[in-house]
Amino acid sequence: MGAPEPNEHAQALSGELVYWVIFDAPQYDCDGDGPYRKAQIWDRYLRAEPEPEA
Repeated sequence: MGAPEPNEHAQALSGELVYWVIFDAPQYDCDGDGPYRKAQIWDRYLRAEPEPEA
């Protein structure tokens, strides 16, 4: 959604970034709040999807 930004939260790791992510379908958080269409996610919680095999 845009370039990553420095994470300035007190509990962020040194050099950690945050990304804005748009969900394909609205999502709920672990407390059941939402649905959210986009969110700011710390890079430590992001994982790349494996490439599909051809």
